[in-house]
Amino acid sequence: MLDLTTWNLTVPAYDSATLISTERLSNGYESQYFRRNDDGSVTFWAPVTGSLTEDASYPRSELRETQADGTLSNWYHASADNYLSAVLAVNQVPSKNKVVIGQIHSKDQPGSENDPLIKLQYHYLNGVGRLELLLRKRPGDTEVQNILLAQNIQLNERFGYDLRITPSGKLGVSVSSSDGDHGALYQELSAYWGDQLLYFKAGAYIQDNYGLENEGGRVTFYHLNSQHR
Repeated sequence: MLDLTTWNLTVPAYDSATLISTERLSNGYESQYFRRNDDGSVTFWAPVTGSLTEDASYPRSELRETQADGTLSNWYHASADNYLSAVLAVNQVPSKNKVVIGQIHSKDQPGSENDPLIKLQYHYLNGVGRLELLLRKRPGDTEVQNILLAQNIQLNERFGYDLRITPSGKLGVSVSSSDGDHGALYQELSAYWGDQLLYFKAGAYIQDNYGLENEGGRVTFYHLNSQHR
């Protein structure tokens, strides 16, 4: 079973997006949006008809990093070597074919506009999946780079990702699949990111909001671990 003692969860309930606290999540929370499986994995489901968080355009069933007592975890990258690793499979995509499966996000504060530094996106294109890194060069930038990391990742195929920011501000992202597809990016971040409080997110954040209630994104995580050391 995944260690969920340092995460909370947002689910796209019908009336409004619902925050599941770290304590409630650690005590066995399940719903149609978050299922615990017999093999210890967990499955996230986000329908296109789901409700939205504030300032969001698309539904999500997604974890957000916290402390063990449930307070939000926000960190400057200079404070530690910061890692997030996961093993997962994308089981279903919406008609626009995109699901964000991991993020390094910045806290809502002056200069950030609550921006993600990176999003790791599964994009099912022409009958095969690809992993794309959406990278924002500086906080507040409206445009992001779309960097292809790997392709030929099928639906239901297991793959892994590792996200890292070093204390000196070097970003590392690597991905690899069970069939041997892999890719990586290593890059020095803009110094402006050193002033931003950051946190990890993981789950199913679909990039679609139109269709029937059985359309959406379904993602199963077999491993998830964050570290700051």
